[in-house]
Amino acid sequence: MKLTITRTYYPTGTNGKLFIDGVFVTNTIELPWLNNKPQYSCIPEGEYEIAHRYSKKHDWHLLVKKVPNRSLILIHPANNALVELKGCIAPVTNLVAPGIGLLSKQAFKKVIAVVYPIVGIQQIFLTIKKQ
Repeated sequence: MKLTITRTYYPTGTNGKLFIDGVFVTNTIELPWLNNKPQYSCIPEGEYEIAHRYSKKHDWHLLVKKVPNRSLILIHPANNALVELKGCIAPVTNLVAPGIGLLSKQAFKKVIAVVYPIVGIQQIFLTIKKQ
């Protein structure tokens, strides 16, 4: 399974489109690109392995593995990147402004409905690139 996020960068946030095996699934929001500064920047473009993870804060979610100079980069619900994210990626149903979206929980459910049955059975990779 191959996840792809194509990004558009803005000074106050990063918006993207998430595809699974080439099919558009939902939009995404992230922090702006600030040279991979931990907790203030989105992660670098590249290819990453995905795993599932549980925490009390986010329940079941996805982990982006082996991000250079970063740890605990997650895919989880959030509607405002500057307020709710520290480098993570949030699926959103609608984009409102750079780094801001709506109905993130619904968008996240769409993603995990496809990814969770496969994670742990086969490797899943996420490619992030500029739109």
